[in-house]
Amino acid sequence: MGRTLVERTEDTPRGSRLGTVTPDLTIGVVGSHDLVERVMLMGHSAAPVPCRLVAAAYRDEQEAADKVTRLGPGVDACLFASPVPFELARRAGVLTMPATHVQLGGAALVAAIARAALDERIDPRRVSLDVLGRPDIDEAYTDLNLSSGEVHSRDEPGPVGTITAFHERLFRQGATTGALTCVHGVADRLTAAGVPVVPIRPTSAAVRTALHTAALLGARHRLEESQLTVVLVEVPTLREPVRRAAPRYWRDELRLSLHRLLVQEANRINASVWPIDDHSYLVVATKGSIAAATDGFRVLPFAARIREELGLAVEVGVGMGRTTHEAETHARGALARTQGGKQPQGFAVDREGRALVPPPRMPPQPGGPVKPKGVEVLARLAAKLEGGDTVVDAEGAGRMLGVTPRTARRLLRTLVDEGLAWPLPPNRTPQPGRPRQLYRLIVEKLNR
Repeated sequence: MGRTLVERTEDTPRGSRLGTVTPDLTIGVVGSHDLVERVMLMGHSAAPVPCRLVAAAYRDEQEAADKVTRLGPGVDACLFASPVPFELARRAGVLTMPATHVQLGGAALVAAIARAALDERIDPRRVSLDVLGRPDIDEAYTDLNLSSGEVHSRDEPGPVGTITAFHERLFRQGATTGALTCVHGVADRLTAAGVPVVPIRPTSAAVRTALHTAALLGARHRLEESQLTVVLVEVPTLREPVRRAAPRYWRDELRLSLHRLLVQEANRINASVWPIDDHSYLVVATKGSIAAATDGFRVLPFAARIREELGLAVEVGVGMGRTTHEAETHARGALARTQGGKQPQGFAVDREGRALVPPPRMPPQPGGPVKPKGVEVLARLAAKLEGGDTVVDAEGAGRMLGVTPRTARRLLRTLVDEGLAWPLPPNRTPQPGRPRQLYRLIVEKLNR
């Protein structure tokens, strides 16, 4: 087993060393404080190669994207303590490195079901579950020879308040006897609301497997980053025939200035530059260094500075390969495509000869808990309730809010989704048409 260096805070400088061993890989561990600490403590025995673990703990899952951004580009891989922060970071578009998460299905779910069976308040056959997919749930119940017909599930990630409302509503309606949750914040809220809850926590084997996977992903990423890359830079102005009005010394001075600028840029990324002819240059570097200089192959390398300082437009092709010849061939193919206007975005070609067109980078979603939008609606309704009656229907709510019954019905459903109202059983009347749906407003939550 490789020796693992453990850093417990994000404030430790990335260039600092612990002891005398320089780690080969850096893995960021993102999750709640208790789960991150558990992963960090197990790291020394689970990683297959020497690596450094950097903790990025949060108080709320909505902070996951911000934590990944703060880890920076020096991280070779990210390990999330559960599927929830992984999915939030993926949707925010901040995962520029390989990433995986600790599995909460399988043995972890079976262990949670067993703990639920030991709780006298919970019947594990009548519970609600979040995050995990239905196939994982059915498989675990089948292994335990239990029926999952009355197990309610919600696998869509969402705000803590929305997931909490899903569990609480089913419990208040009598459809479940408790909840099994993968979200740390949901467990805290359900406990405060008096709903029996069992957190689904990863097993030690799942943590070791996830660390092993993250280390392998990081090692592969490191190898890909060191892949040989060739950049061809051509200047159309210098490629054009010499005009009689243009002095030759002007072109020679322009070539020298361009060569000097390319050498400066190459030195910053540990690359080398060679002039090919009067109008083109070849730059040899690694994939990682070029990716850093192009925002992940989203902008042309060197083009912005050349345009600003020399006023020249350049054509660029980037190619990767197992040898310099193969990489240069791919670079020329990419350059020909960009010159022909067939693929202006795909100026880079990987070692398989495929155009590398990264997806557009999405701005990170703002972190921190989101205040439910239904609070304002609930406050307006509570201000107009008479006699302490907290039960309303769509028609009555529409009159109080000054909207149509259809709009009021939609707003009441929003309150239900955010845990601010409970739908009551519809009244059974002999009259034809849709039965009247009543809602119990939870005005007590306005004082929290």
